[in-house]
Amino acid sequence: MDKRSSSGFHEFGARREFVKGAIFASLSMCLPLKSFAKTRGRVVIVGGGIGGIACARYLKEFAPSLTVTLIEKNSSFVTCPFSNTVLGLLNEISFITHSYSALSSSDIKFSNKNVIGIDADKKSVKCSDGSEIFYDKLVISPGIEMIFDFITGYSEKTAEVIPHAWKAGSQTLLLKSQITEMPDGGLIIITVPNNPYRCPPGPYERASLIANYLSKHKPKSKILILDNKDNFSKQNLFFQGWKELYPGLIEWIPFRQIGNPLNLNVPEKELNFEFGTFRSDVINIIPPQKASSLLVDTGLINKGELWCRADQKTFASAQEPDIHVIGDAVIAGDMPKSAFSAMSQAKICAYNLAAIMSGHPAVEVPLINTCYSLLSENYGISVTDVYRLSNNLKLEKIKGAGGTSDIRSKSDVRELEAIYANGWYKNMIADLLG
Repeated sequence: MDKRSSSGFHEFGARREFVKGAIFASLSMCLPLKSFAKTRGRVVIVGGGIGGIACARYLKEFAPSLTVTLIEKNSSFVTCPFSNTVLGLLNEISFITHSYSALSSSDIKFSNKNVIGIDADKKSVKCSDGSEIFYDKLVISPGIEMIFDFITGYSEKTAEVIPHAWKAGSQTLLLKSQITEMPDGGLIIITVPNNPYRCPPGPYERASLIANYLSKHKPKSKILILDNKDNFSKQNLFFQGWKELYPGLIEWIPFRQIGNPLNLNVPEKELNFEFGTFRSDVINIIPPQKASSLLVDTGLINKGELWCRADQKTFASAQEPDIHVIGDAVIAGDMPKSAFSAMSQAKICAYNLAAIMSGHPAVEVPLINTCYSLLSENYGISVTDVYRLSNNLKLEKIKGAGGTSDIRSKSDVRELEAIYANGWYKNMIADLLG
């Protein structure tokens, strides 16, 4: 390992140790867990994604006597994290598909139902089968909805032909089949929305892992990224990786060069922008996003806004103090909409719910986000940030507390980060489902 590579490795290791220390420091600020041992009440959690599962698991850890019910319409959990590895044929869909059965061992009630409404006055959740589930406290972690009408010609039905694959599952398999069936020499277009959206580096990781597959099996092909912004997360690290791994295979075009999207011609697989027209063999449109309409219908989102406002200490809704919102749907200051952000928010939300229901004050702890991106099976990059409440009660990034991978690092460090990325995913799933 040369001097520069060693420096990159030690910088990365020091950053990991800082984050580990911040987690322990945060926990040490909390009230003793025995304070909540006899806390009783009903907490209902809507949404069985990463935020919802984490909140349910930690509520039972902090307050074992609570009745915790998790409501989710899907019978299995397919993670968005690592779904790009399925598109790049590094993993099968089974790798990111998980059963909710493990929740029963934690005494969490799992209700496989579709929520159609919330009555905040009655404190009840209404399901499509006509049943109602009552709560003392409600946590909503509904994820995102796509804004399909941002471009003429695109719709939820059109997405069955031109996939977004920004919710993992059938959409992932559809895009994967289109990629594998495309002839060598074909063109894949990926459109990227403006911020904020789920997983800011995700589209660029997607392009990287698809390029990894193409470089081995369809080397005459190309990927074109049409972006609705002029810069993106970990941009220089991605550019460096693309130059090293896939020279000439990925082209990124920023907003300033193409302008706004105008319309989609599905039969011709043609996209028209203000300053250009593009045709391709495969189109992956990642639309702009918003919080679930369930939050709108419940009156938890201000008119004209797309995301839910909440107390960034407890994640209690600004409109309904007995309803808490976590994950992608909430405005959380500087925190990005990511899997690790959702887990961080879920854990502190769970702790503060247990505290409040026990008659104790809520606590304030730093929150952490760690995001890995794979550019190939042996090439990883990452970003870590720590957040705390500012004087205006907004979660703000602590300057100097995190950082990205060292751009000077050599291949051995990139390979280590790829190993850590896999460990990050496996540890997250173990934390959620055991």
